Formats: sequence, C-alpha cells, structure tokens
Amino acid sequence: MKKYVTLVNKQNKLKQSYSRNLKLVPVKDYDGKDDFLEEETYKAYKQLKEFLYKKGIIIDLDGAYRSVEYQKEVYERFQEKLGQEDVSYRVAPPGTSEHHTGLAFDITLKIDGKYDEEEEEVATHLPIYQEIASHLSKFGFILRYPKGKEEITGYQYEPWHFRYVGEIPAKIIAQNNWTLEEYITKFSAVLYVNKPRGITSFDVVNEISDVFGIKKVGHTGTLDPLAEGVLIVTVGQATKIAELLTAEDKEYVAGVLLGIETDTLDITGTVVKNKPVNLSKDIEKVVNSFQKTYLQEVPKYSAIKVKGKKLYEYARSGIEVELPKKEVTIKKIKLLSSDNDTFMIKALVTKGCYIRSLVRDIGLALDTYATMTTLQRTKQGKIGIKQTNTLEEIKEGNLTIHTMDEVLDFPVIIVDNKLERKIKTGQKIPNNYKIKDKVIFKNTNNEILGIYKVERDKLRVWKNF
Repeated sequence: MKKYVTLVNKQNKLKQSYSRNLKLVPVKDYDGKDDFLEEETYKAYKQLKEFLYKKGIIIDLDGAYRSVEYQKEVYERFQEKLGQEDVSYRVAPPGTSEHHTGLAFDITLKIDGKYDEEEEEVATHLPIYQEIASHLSKFGFILRYPKGKEEITGYQYEPWHFRYVGEIPAKIIAQNNWTLEEYITKFSAVLYVNKPRGITSFDVVNEISDVFGIKKVGHTGTLDPLAEGVLIVTVGQATKIAELLTAEDKEYVAGVLLGIETDTLDITGTVVKNKPVNLSKDIEKVVNSFQKTYLQEVPKYSAIKVKGKKLYEYARSGIEVELPKKEVTIKKIKLLSSDNDTFMIKALVTKGCYIRSLVRDIGLALDTYATMTTLQRTKQGKIGIKQTNTLEEIKEGNLTIHTMDEVLDFPVIIVDNKLERKIKTGQKIPNNYKIKDKVIFKNTNNEILGIYKVERDKLRVWKNF
C-alpha cells in the first residue's frame, strides 16, 4: 500500500521502517535555506505553487521534512516558550510529527514583498489562506488541522499546514469535510471492477488499496488469473458487508476446447488426458441438458479445504485426495457458438459452482474431454459488466463509488440522538418498524450506525459501524 495516507498523530507514532523507502527531493524554503519533500509531494507542491501564482497568490515553504532529532529541538524550544499545556496543542512530540514523513509542509504567504512570519500576520491574511485551502484537493493535498476539528486532530487550527495524501483521497476528504483520522475510520465504498485477465483477485485488492490508501479492502467471489470480468470490491467499513454480496448468482461466458483435460481444468494447466474428438451427440442438446441441479466434483486446484488443508496444497505436493462434491444449480445455460472442437457457452449459476468443472462435465457428456480456455464473469447478482470500472479508470479517479445502503436492499431508518446512542452501544431495540429481515440505521448526518436483524419481537445488532 502506498504511504501517502499514513496516519501520524499523538496516538500513532511513525514506524522506524517508514524512512527506508522515503525518497526526498531538495527544495528551497522562503528564506533560501535547503529543505526536503517526498518526491511525489514535491511535484504536487510545484503544481500548486504555479496554479496559485497565476491567481496572484505567492507561497513558499516555511518548513517541510524534519528528522526526529530536529523535531525534538523544536518541541523543547516551544515547550520552554509556551509551557507544557499549550505546547501539546501546538507542536508534535518527536516521533509523532507529520513532518517526519516528508508529505507535510508549512507555507508562508508573500504579500507586498513581505512574508508572513508571525501568527498575527496570518490572521490578517486568513481569507487568502482559506482560498488556498479550497484548491488543495485538486493537487492531492488536505488542510491537515482544520478549524472545528481540534478534538479529533489534537491540534489547533493551522491554515498553513498542508499534507499530501493523493488526489482521490484528498477529494473524498474535501467532499465530506473530514480530517485524515475520519477518512481512515469512516470511509466506505463498494466498487464494481472489471478485472483484467492475467492478474489475481488479490492483485486487484492491492491496486485499490494503493489508490485509496486504505488497508481494509476485500473482494466478493474470487476470479482466477485466467478469468476477467465483474469483481465486487469492498473498501473500509464496507468490508463488513462482503458476505451479503457473495451470496449472489453469477453469470459467465466461457470458451471450451474439446479433446483434452488438464490438471487445473483450464488451458493454463498440464494436459493429463486426451481423446480424439468424434462428436456423435448434438453439442447444443448436451449443453442445454446441464440446466439443472446436480452434484459437482470440485477441481483439485481450488481453495476448498479437506481435513483443514486446501486442495491446491495437496495437488502441488502430489498428494491424491478424494475430491468433494457440492450441490450446484445451473439456472440457465446456452450455447453461443461452436466450431469443430471449440465452442462458447453462457451460464447463470449459483454460488459455489466451478465453471471449470462444468466444462469438464459437459466434455464427459459428449464422450470426450474438455478444458476451459477463456472465462468472463458478465454478471454478479444484479451487477453487469457495463456497470464496472476498469482498474485504469479507478486509478485516474474516473470511477463510481457505491454506498452500502445503495448495494443492500434493506430499509433505511434515520434515528434521533437518543436511539443513536443505543445503536452505537449495540443495545437491542423494539421492532416498532415492522422489519422482516434486516434494517440499516443512520444518524441525522446520513452516517450508517449499524445494520440490525430481527430476533423475535426485537432488533439485534448484526453489524456495527
């Protein structure tokens, strides 16, 4: 995960390992002295500075990267000047300063040839600082210590202190009027991703974690590297509802090659069986016959566990085990095209169905072997391929972020402060709303407090946020 959203505050001391990969670029401060910024932060700072210059606003650095040793000097100097109580809201103790990251810096304004060097001068020019703050997110910056958020950040309002987090997090933080602390704890998103062929679902999760700078990212329904198509990804608080998004039917389009079977049941594996193709049966009729519920043997290269160990672990070790069978339902299946020993199918299946196994079974029903050559998930539940974003679009910020209440088909109820306190503490509440399954409770700020489920005549917490 990229480190641009790394949280450093009084409760989160910067890890010593952080500086190992820190690339600092030299830059002059307002007084002509050498200072340093992390390389991406430096690029964004230059863009911001040029943008503001065209608007007639001149800014320069008044402090950027600080070593722990230098921060100790700063802290002790201000401690002696202000006293312990006041310094705690003004200066970070060594090891807890954002300046250690190289992502944070202070600015000073140059007006009529003179720089703001005193807080009284800053107060006089506050409207200009506020205008600068309104443009920060375009360049990936946030105002780190905003007014009215002192209890959250632990520091007084500093209109001159900016922090680089990347454009997408900066825009989300600005839109919600959040601090960095609030972004990390409150951000929630469900993304419909068009997974490309050649990478794992875990690779997609890592890419999206980098984009948002959020560690908690998951997906609902693994797609192998060979496969592409709809992958629903949950970010932040939305990872708590992943299980509700996995229990959906899925639609696939698959390519099939007759005459061979591989150990993985797809074209990436090693051929273990082969047989000349001499079709005496109608492919379309055989394909249509699989619109049914049946016991399907899972592939030996799968994550299904037998005696606490995943099947692919046995397969890689060359250990033969009896492959379990699972009941699956093929709700719809259709032959799309065929040409000699290849054909394409579209299938709508229930959770747990392996298309690789379905292809194998169709081959056996045709008195030959078959292996899957391509796979595209075209739909998961109600989500179709046209509703997805590519990874490239997501990285560029051209994406649709879906909320939890948008993707869950549950009633939404706004509660007052009294009921909000009960929900936050996980108390049971009377089912005065005639809820039949689950309900989403929100506060008056439109924030999700929790999802409750029916238990007899009451509502019990299912997920708390």
